[in-house]
Amino acid sequence: MAEENVIFVGKKPTMNYVLAIVTQFNNNSTSRIVIKARGKAISKAVDIAEITRHKFIQDAKYDEIKLDTESLQGEKGESNVSSIEIVLTR
Repeated sequence: MAEENVIFVGKKPTMNYVLAIVTQFNNNSTSRIVIKARGKAISKAVDIAEITRHKFIQDAKYDEIKLDTESLQGEKGESNVSSIEIVLTR
């Protein structure tokens, strides 16, 4: 899958990500978008997928949802961070 079909969710406003997904579906004639998030951004990723499906692209479907836990090495030692990967198809 091309790297431009992946949306990494962070601290930007929710609608920025929704707009990016809608733009990719409409302009790039892609049929598959992956939304990725870790930690506190997981709930925002779910909101983004739901807003996209219900308000903008009603024919979008969930193809796959992956949940995972990643071990990250930080200043305070190793910590586990949850991650999600939501695949939307059209």
